[in-house]
Amino acid sequence: MTDAVPVRLRLRVDGRVLEAEAGQTVAAALANAGIDACRVSAGGERRGPLCAMGICWECRVTIDGEPHVRACMTAAREGMAIETGAPPSASRPAPSVSRVEPLLCDVAVVGGGPAGVAAACRAAEAGASAILLDENAAAGGQIYRRRAGEAPPAAFAGWIARLERSGARVLSAAAVYDAFPRPGGFRLFARMADRIAAVSAARVVLATGARERFLPFPGWTLPGVMGAAGAQAMWKSGTRLAGRAAVGAGTGPLLLAAAASLAKAGARLEIVAEQAPVRALAAFALRLAAHPRRLLEAARYRATCVETPYVPGWWIAEARGAGRLESVVLTDGVQTMEVPCELAAVGWGLVPNRELPLLFGCATNGQAVAVDDSQRSSVPGVFCAGETCGVAGVEVALAEGEIAGAAAAGAAEVAHRLRRARESGRRLARGMDRAFALRPELRALAGPDTIVCRCEDAARGPIAACADAREAKLVTRAGMGPCQGRVCGPALQFLFGWDSDTVRPPVQPASLGELAAAAPDSREEGETA
Repeated sequence: MTDAVPVRLRLRVDGRVLEAEAGQTVAAALANAGIDACRVSAGGERRGPLCAMGICWECRVTIDGEPHVRACMTAAREGMAIETGAPPSASRPAPSVSRVEPLLCDVAVVGGGPAGVAAACRAAEAGASAILLDENAAAGGQIYRRRAGEAPPAAFAGWIARLERSGARVLSAAAVYDAFPRPGGFRLFARMADRIAAVSAARVVLATGARERFLPFPGWTLPGVMGAAGAQAMWKSGTRLAGRAAVGAGTGPLLLAAAASLAKAGARLEIVAEQAPVRALAAFALRLAAHPRRLLEAARYRATCVETPYVPGWWIAEARGAGRLESVVLTDGVQTMEVPCELAAVGWGLVPNRELPLLFGCATNGQAVAVDDSQRSSVPGVFCAGETCGVAGVEVALAEGEIAGAAAAGAAEVAHRLRRARESGRRLARGMDRAFALRPELRALAGPDTIVCRCEDAARGPIAACADAREAKLVTRAGMGPCQGRVCGPALQFLFGWDSDTVRPPVQPASLGELAAAAPDSREEGETA
């Protein structure tokens, strides 16, 4: 049996015809064609993909005349006309979506990762009408991300089959941009390609997952510098990495997983720099002995890139290059080394996506949403599960999703194994947080001229002169760009101790037409319900 020959597509990019493969994202197709920059920043810098999962908005291009389309979230199609750089003066506004589809359900689940899929399954199996809304083209979240049309990986195929049997309705490529309580339940608005889904639900499960934490350092805006998970996502989306010189840097288990993916993709992985010291890693390894599955998983990742030096206690200090990445400088605080590379996969762990929970008014515990034993938040009728409640891995996300889905559907009994898996995983996650705690030296990486807010090109110097996040927004526009602080917000929290001051609708960039679709619903009425 031979592998199927990929279907070839023809795209017109900046006036020239290029080929791509069906199933690839536009970002992957551009990267494979040697186009490393998608847009020009406010300060005139060339910028390429950073997160590759729809968070950072750095990969914006103009497609068929429509500006500001995220290349990493858009599948390539035959005849597509793509323009990189600044949007052309003749570009047209985003298409106005006039059709609003009203939907009614008992339980609305937001997020199609492991926690959201498990929640939708359990809610539907318990007899509730359930709708799962997911921004991605296929359920599975970032951990099980795959090309359009590809079958789910074996580790998640059973859950996809269970979701199909459950009777839950799945709305893919549905980005929730507004949500609020109203009498008798909640109202959610999601942007889709051809319509707006207006969902009325009695109860809501928020399984919005997590995103990479990015910390600024000189040169981190050069094309070729990506998040660790971002580089992994680019490969899963169809980017060819074979033969490319790469460096991994940052911290946490995700760094090793991303390094293994780069090696599997055929990249020349030069070095992996883990900022955590050896003693912290050794202590965490001892804790893993009580979790043989996790220990085996870590061993497999390391075996995949066993020929690559893995150096604890080192971190990235600078990225260098003329217009694109050419090398990185690593340091242990005393020594430095410069490593030539074309790709730097740099990730500083994960932070929960809590914009929707905060919009609902859910209480938090640090960066995570606070929940009780049944995954109930502080807002009646709102449940949260998975990495929204703190980063703890797939097993915990699945267990919490099942618990939340059952509770939201009114099922009283929850299997003891689920609670046991949740508590065991959460204990391990607390140990992981201690082992991979960010070292204070990282606060000094960014100089006064180093960009912190990539959307608005706001540098550290002017931001540091402000008293808090609100003043920084007013003076420098930090956090006011398309990513709405999702990239610079965690960095500002780490650098200055500033947390996001407010979350207001829309929680994603939305057109006037999309905002108008929600206008007939009274927020005041919902707030007094």
